[in-house]
Amino acid sequence: MREHVADAVRLIVPPAGHPHGPLPPLLLALTVVTGLVDAFSYLQLGHVLVANMTGNVVFSGFALGGAPGFVWWALLLAVVAFLVGALAGGRVHARLGVHRGRHLNAATWVELGLVAAAFVTAMVAPRPYHGWSLTVLIVFLGLGLGLQNATARALAVPDLTTTVLTLTLTGIAADSAPAGGSGSRVGRRLVPIAAMFGGAGIGAALVVHHAAPAALGVATVLLAAVAVASHTTRHSTASWTA
Repeated sequence: MREHVADAVRLIVPPAGHPHGPLPPLLLALTVVTGLVDAFSYLQLGHVLVANMTGNVVFSGFALGGAPGFVWWALLLAVVAFLVGALAGGRVHARLGVHRGRHLNAATWVELGLVAAAFVTAMVAPRPYHGWSLTVLIVFLGLGLGLQNATARALAVPDLTTTVLTLTLTGIAADSAPAGGSGSRVGRRLVPIAAMFGGAGIGAALVVHHAAPAALGVATVLLAAVAVASHTTRHSTASWTA
């Protein structure tokens, strides 16, 4: 148990010389952002997820099968916006990927602008969101989270994809001693799970208590914190930046 706790602490507060430098806590903050934004989008935008595309693919199947409560065009729009955001993330990686600090910083500033624009839209648009406001919110958030996903994928910090937890949960079970594995790293892997769970819980609570735009407001603040923190690493020459 002590080893698992120590492993979790090293992820949250990386020691000097950590192979991924300050990236783990910054990506954990982005994982919280995912929970916040998906809570808002699912509960306010017609059961659409803007970060977890697996859900949208499944929901599209539900819609095709005639299940009520799903809007097929909104689900398709979320997937397209996410893909465009991921494409932009690939371009950022092609230009700045040689330095992980600059890469994360540039991508986060762009995502911050997109989520902040969604926050302003959510504040001024009448609720429930439909028509133009539904479209704009899905596009802004889908672009931002697609960019975030592509960035986390390129940075390649183990167990910190910021949006997908399926493989993390699989690793806990499949790599465990009862399964014949070398170690589940459960302490480390539970941290991003808790981060997304916490973000989703906070986002849902804000929506339920009639403060839905505040979920995007909190996400905007977290993104600003990551952008500022990563700015200090732009000129680092430490080994983790490569």
